[in-house]
Amino acid sequence: MIGLLGGAFDPPHIGHVALADAAEQELDLEQVVVVVVADPGHKDVHAPAETRLELARLAFPGREVMLDHHARTADMLRDGPWDDPVFLIGADAFVDFPAWKEPAEVLRRARLGVATRPGYPRERLDETLAALGAPGRVVFFDLEPHALASHELRADIARPGMPPAVRRIIEQHGLYGSPGYPEGT
Repeated sequence: MIGLLGGAFDPPHIGHVALADAAEQELDLEQVVVVVVADPGHKDVHAPAETRLELARLAFPGREVMLDHHARTADMLRDGPWDDPVFLIGADAFVDFPAWKEPAEVLRRARLGVATRPGYPRERLDETLAALGAPGRVVFFDLEPHALASHELRADIARPGMPPAVRRIIEQHGLYGSPGYPEGT
């Protein structure tokens, strides 16, 4: 069974790594493939796709990391080589899942592996699950909480939470407001 962890990874952080590790263990996955979205259709990115791909490869050593040119998950799954993978998302993303492009198509082509953390309101997850046409295609697994978000790391690049190799490249190249890189990029 293959897991897919998609995202902008702008930048990747230890929360992303923990999600991949927990999913692999809790869901008994053969591997987790990290899918870096070149141009996400739902948010702006601050570093070029090739840079984010390089950072993701550093954050996920030993894992397959690929660049995807589809802006939406449904399109990526439709064109991808995987046979019924588990697409990994966090609880917050799952609550928004019904608003994604073609959520029924996503569930037809992949199962969802939803990372939950202690204290997250279970009723919000249950409401979303009940609204889906295929609740049997969703599996939940536990994840220790990491109070991190990529936007917070971009705002304070010195903040702890990145794998050391990722931080080293960010500092070397002056990314995300570190010395030598323009603010806000």
